[in-house]
Amino acid sequence: MNYDRIVYMKNLKLLEQFRSFYVRNYPDDMEIQIDYFAIFGGLGWDIDTSKPINELIETLVLENFREIDESIIELTSENKEYSRLLRALAVGDRRIFSAFNKAGLNNQNGGIALNYLQEKGLIQIEFSREEPARSLNPNGPLKREVSRHRISHKVLFTYPFIRFWFYFVIPHVKEIIKGDYDNFFKDFETRQNGYTSLVFEELSEVLLNYNLRDSQILSSGSYWDANIEIDILTITDDESVYVSECKWTNHKVNKKELHKLREKCERLDLEPTQIIFFSKRGFSKELEQNQSKELALYTSHDFEALVKSTRPDEMIDGLFN
Repeated sequence: MNYDRIVYMKNLKLLEQFRSFYVRNYPDDMEIQIDYFAIFGGLGWDIDTSKPINELIETLVLENFREIDESIIELTSENKEYSRLLRALAVGDRRIFSAFNKAGLNNQNGGIALNYLQEKGLIQIEFSREEPARSLNPNGPLKREVSRHRISHKVLFTYPFIRFWFYFVIPHVKEIIKGDYDNFFKDFETRQNGYTSLVFEELSEVLLNYNLRDSQILSSGSYWDANIEIDILTITDDESVYVSECKWTNHKVNKKELHKLREKCERLDLEPTQIIFFSKRGFSKELEQNQSKELALYTSHDFEALVKSTRPDEMIDGLFN
């Protein structure tokens, strides 16, 4: 299966869930849509998005912990190694080898767990586009720190709720069973934006690819190597290069972030056709004044483009259906 086909399938699954969540619940705005989708996405439940998110988590998830836990145990075939790997993938840097280490798995049993979770449709592989290191001297050895670096693919969760479960719920199991939710909500309130950032990044790639639908996308996804990470790097068949960063924070993105991204591009010897920022809370006036063909700025409001023509009959089954 070629890379662009993998990208298409990954984006299509997330887009289907995003649209289904929208037509099922009709939230008031796209910021609410993204925040609530990052938690309940994939469940296929009716969610009253006019209610506070903490209240919904308590009544729909925490108070129904045992029933949901039984369903997830069934999905993982009651295998603790599979659950440990999901936990490591949820809270870590998503790199496969580091997740194996966090979960106490070696390459063999880690590979078995990874393959099972992938076949079950719970996770998807995001393939690295890093080039193997080469010595500047064709006949010389690589430096030790370079030669020890392992190119590692990453993992994405197919359903946002599964990642939410292993990111926030599993660490507080004992307290939740006792009906004590205080530490869970302290943890959630501290790390909610950081948690939602990954879903926002995935949806931003979907929106970018949607806006480039008249072009043939050769490759798209995040880029990472030993030293640099870029949220989205998309290349089209006419050799156009789109470089994007996604900020799900309560602060406006300013020109400093533009300088940082340009520096990353220079280090990678990239000449972007367009730099794009996706932001939860908008941009500084200085950055807005720099908008041009070379710089595009998107806020959560712009994600309406992904759902505006969605029909009620496009709702899909949820994770436990």
